[in-house]
Amino acid sequence: MTVEPSAPAAATAIPAPEHLRSVHLLGICGTAMTALAGCLQARGYRVTGSDENVYPPMSEHLAALGIALRPGYCAENIPADVDLVVVGNVIRASNPEAEAMRARGLPFMSMAEAVRRFAIGERRSVVIAGTHGKTTTTSLCAHVLVELGADPGFLIGGIARNFGTNFRLGGGDVFVIEGDEYDTAYFDKTPKFFKYQAHSLLFTSLEFDHADIYPDLAAITTQFAALIRGLPRDGLLVACADDPNAAALTSLAPCPVVTYGTAVEADCRIESWRAEGPGARFETHWQGVRHSWHVPLAGVYNARNAAAVIVLAQRRGATSQRIQAALDAFQGVKRRQEVRGEAGGVTVVDDFAHHPTAVRLTIEAIRARYPGRRLWAVFEPRSFTARSAHFQAEFPAALAGAERVLVAPAFHGTSAAGAALDTRAVAEALNRAGTPALAAGGTDEILDVLSAEAVPGDVVLVMSNGGFDNIHARLLQRLASAPDPAASGRAPAEPAP
Repeated sequence: MTVEPSAPAAATAIPAPEHLRSVHLLGICGTAMTALAGCLQARGYRVTGSDENVYPPMSEHLAALGIALRPGYCAENIPADVDLVVVGNVIRASNPEAEAMRARGLPFMSMAEAVRRFAIGERRSVVIAGTHGKTTTTSLCAHVLVELGADPGFLIGGIARNFGTNFRLGGGDVFVIEGDEYDTAYFDKTPKFFKYQAHSLLFTSLEFDHADIYPDLAAITTQFAALIRGLPRDGLLVACADDPNAAALTSLAPCPVVTYGTAVEADCRIESWRAEGPGARFETHWQGVRHSWHVPLAGVYNARNAAAVIVLAQRRGATSQRIQAALDAFQGVKRRQEVRGEAGGVTVVDDFAHHPTAVRLTIEAIRARYPGRRLWAVFEPRSFTARSAHFQAEFPAALAGAERVLVAPAFHGTSAAGAALDTRAVAEALNRAGTPALAAGGTDEILDVLSAEAVPGDVVLVMSNGGFDNIHARLLQRLASAPDPAASGRAPAEPAP
């Protein structure tokens, strides 16, 4: 793992929670940091924060909470009377506020430690971990447990539509949290998910990611193996049998294990999946019982996510009828297959996909959700791994499920991991394989192409794990102000095969 020079521990001891009044968060617009800010405010603390990456929906969520957000980083952002500074994992030791924090001898801790101390506390945690599906699975799990009356707390890496927020303190004995393998802070290079002390672990998948932290898949696997070995004997591991890397680690668990998926060896086996409107229907076969389920989520991968939650809920004694009622009421998560609007007969969908597997599965899901409609895939390589050359060969195949592909420049150009993703080579590979593709020079060019060529009936799927220059709202505005398609000769697209 890449390690920055460590800073010394806080010069002042961390105050007891009852002695805290003011908390300042560095990197507050991160998804988990925003949720933590809400939890701290709900506990009665005065919360401030700073960030240089400010974009919806997290910036809007902070504004709705009334939490003061200071754009950019400077020493003056830290209040004079602050009692504690919480440091997000995007913050480097050289950050001006981190330097000021140390110079002032202020108490500080990582985001993950603060979550453990101020949000989870002594409750049993349900941790959702894995390369893919964490946010949707965490949101669905939290929603189902709320509907079942468990009154859980939760912290999610996205805005759950059922709650209009990404956090909840709750009053029950369980806390649901999304846990990832990214490092904790510049002064603590262990993965964040260790801090949450999982009692139950929902393990969705395991692939290479986070090239800025891990050199290869083996290094990531080592961390997940340690996480599983650390589960308590009275805990639970719910793991995806369809992912060979995840399935290979299940034997390490010291607690009961239930696997799920379409694989014949899965304990809870998914069968007969089929798209149905904006969602899907499937069956599970588990412990000799076959049951039919409906979920308002597109894609086979979301059936897997739902199956993991179904297993957890049934292990807690919930009936299938109550679980199905909870599934029916689920409204999804912002930026996960989120329909941002329709203009000029064109539907614009936003998704967080940034790994080749997630890109491929999301395209498949949107095709199933909108059968017969021409699909544009608009992709911004933004994460550290996506904008490196690591998945140069995989991205063309992942994007090939769309009729048209537009690839934005790699965010911030070259990657510190070495060679950068060659977006022109991605487009050329797609064109050679028969999928029309363009490596655009920027967001404006993408908007120009879509405004000129998208026609009624088209679906535009925008995939990025960042703000992407507010492309969704700008595109909808451009489409809404465009001339009538019939008058301009822009006929509806032929149905996709």
